[in-house]
Amino acid sequence: MPPASANNSDGYDIAFRLLMGVLAVVVPLSHLAWLSGNITACLTGHAWASYQPTTALLHPDQLWPKAGETSLLIGARVIPVTVLLALVATAGLLWARHKNNGGGRKKKITGMAKLKDIEPLMAEAITDKARSLRPSLKTAKHIDARDTGILLGNLQGTRHEVRMGYEDVAVAIMAPRSGKTTSLAIPSILNAPGPVLLTSNKAAGDAYTATLDARAAVGRVWSMDPQQIAHAAREMWWNPLADAKTLDGAGRLAGHFLAASVDASQQGDFWSKAGSNILSQLFLAAALDERPITDVMQWLAFPADRTPLDILRDHDFTAVAAQLKGTVEGPPETRDGIYETARQYAAALLNSEIAAWITPQEDIPEFRPAEFVTSTDTLYLLSKDGGGGASALIAACADSVMRAATAQAERAGGRLDPPMLAILDEAANVCKISDLPDLYSHLGSRGIIPITILQSYRQGQKVWGDAGMDAMWSAATVKVIGSGIDDPDFADKLSRLIGDHDVETTSTSTSESGKSTSVSMRQERILPADEIRALPKGTALVFATGMRAAMLDLRPWYLEPGADELAAASARASKAITARAITKHAPSQADFGSAA
Repeated sequence: MPPASANNSDGYDIAFRLLMGVLAVVVPLSHLAWLSGNITACLTGHAWASYQPTTALLHPDQLWPKAGETSLLIGARVIPVTVLLALVATAGLLWARHKNNGGGRKKKITGMAKLKDIEPLMAEAITDKARSLRPSLKTAKHIDARDTGILLGNLQGTRHEVRMGYEDVAVAIMAPRSGKTTSLAIPSILNAPGPVLLTSNKAAGDAYTATLDARAAVGRVWSMDPQQIAHAAREMWWNPLADAKTLDGAGRLAGHFLAASVDASQQGDFWSKAGSNILSQLFLAAALDERPITDVMQWLAFPADRTPLDILRDHDFTAVAAQLKGTVEGPPETRDGIYETARQYAAALLNSEIAAWITPQEDIPEFRPAEFVTSTDTLYLLSKDGGGGASALIAACADSVMRAATAQAERAGGRLDPPMLAILDEAANVCKISDLPDLYSHLGSRGIIPITILQSYRQGQKVWGDAGMDAMWSAATVKVIGSGIDDPDFADKLSRLIGDHDVETTSTSTSESGKSTSVSMRQERILPADEIRALPKGTALVFATGMRAAMLDLRPWYLEPGADELAAASARASKAITARAITKHAPSQADFGSAA
C-alpha cells in the first residue's frame, strides 16, 4: 500500500490540473462574454460597459440592465461559447495536422543547416563569387540573381534562396514526380545566362515543351530527335566523326556505342572490348577520309573490304591498320564474333531515319559544337529509354559539346563567360558518357555546369559501376536528394552524412520519498533513414562541399511569376507534338485503297 504522503502528492497534482483546466475555460470565456456583450449592446443602442469580464459571464444583466433577455442570451452566452468551441476545434485540427505532416520532425531535424551554415550559397556570397568568376560582371552595378547561380530552392521555412554557383557541378537523385523536372531542370534552363544543353527521354509536358518558346527568344533552338519523340521536322544534322580524326576521338565515339549497349559490368569482357576496338578503327578511317558514318556499316558487313586499311595507311596510321588487318585475317570464328558484336553496337546506323540526323544534308544547317558554346543557343537531345545506338549518338553529341566548351574555355583564359549549363536528365538511360565521373573533376572550373539527374544511386552504379558512381558522387560539389529514396543502404548513408545531435531525455521515477526527475543527454540521428525515405514532395536535401546538409523547399516553375504564360506556351508545344504524331501515324488513302 503506498504511503499517505504519496497519495497526498497525487491528490494535489490532480487538484492543480483541475484548477488550471477550469481557468483555461473560464478566463477566455469571460473575456469573450464581455466583448461580445458590449458589441451586442452597441448594436442594439445601449452603452458600452466597463471592463468586468467576470460579471459579464456570471451576471450580464448587471452590466447591461436595459438590454433585453434575448440580446443578453445571444451576446453574453451563445456567441462566446460558440466562438470558444470554434477556437478549440481549430486549434485541435491544426495540432493534428502538425503532428501528421511532420510536426514531430522539427525536433528530429534540429541540427540541419541554418542560414549561417550555408552562407556561401546565399545571395550576398553567391553574388560576390559571380563577380570574381565572370569578367563581364566585375563592373556591373546590379547583377540579376539568374546571373549569380542556379536556384535550388528556399531554405526550409524561410524565403532565403539557396543557389549553387557557376563553378559547381551537381548530381541530383530524385524519383519520378518528385520535382526533378518542374523544380530543378526547367527553372535552371529558363534562367540560364548562356548556352543550354538538355538530354531527355520525354517531350510533351516536359522540360522540352516548357522551355522551347522561352529559349527561342534568347537564341537559336536546336533539336536532335532521331527517334521522333517530339515528331519534329529535321532542321539540323550533326557530324559525329568531326572529333574522330584522332585515335582518342574515335575511341571515345566507339565507347559511347559500347556504353549504350552494355552495362559497366560487361564492358570489360573480350567481345565487348574487341567490338569497341573495331568500331574505333573504322570510325577513324571514315573520319580521315571524310566519309559519312554510315559507311562504317558497309565495312562491318564485309570484313574483307580493304578500303579502311588503305585509308589508315595513307594517313600514316600504320599501327592501327596492322591491328585491323590482324583482326580481319585472324581465325574466322573469332573475327566473325568480333564483327557481329560491333554490328550490334552500331545497329542504329542502319535506320535511315536515325542516320539522316548524322549525315550531311545540303538544305539543312549543320550543328557545330564549337559555335554553339559561344552563343546563347539551346540544344535539346531526345532519345527513348533503351535507345541503344540512338542513345549512343545522344551521348556522343553531349560529350562533343562539353569538350568543345572545354576547348573554348581554355582559349578564353580558363572559363566560359557566360557559363554553359548541361542538364543531363535521365542520364543513366539516354546519356551514358563513360568517363562522365572523371569529367566532373574539372568541368566546373571551366564554366561548364553539369547537373546529372538520376532516379536512384543504384541506377548510376549500373551505368558507371560502383567506383565510377562513387567518384561522381565525391566530385559533385552539390548533391540534391529529393523524395522517393527507397534504397535503404543509400538512405542510411545519407543519414550518416547528415550526422548526429544531442537530445535531452527526461525520466521520472517514483519511490517511497516521492517523485524524482533526471535529465540526461544522448546521441540521435538528425534525420534517420526512414525520415529520408519519407521526405514529402516539394522538399529536398542539399549537400554542398564543406557545409552542413540543408533542407530546402523546392520552387516549381508553375508557382513562379510568369507561370501562366509559360504554361500556355508549353500547352501549345505539347498540342503541336500531338498533332504531328497524329499526322505521322494517320492511315493514308493508299492504305485504305489497299485494304479495300
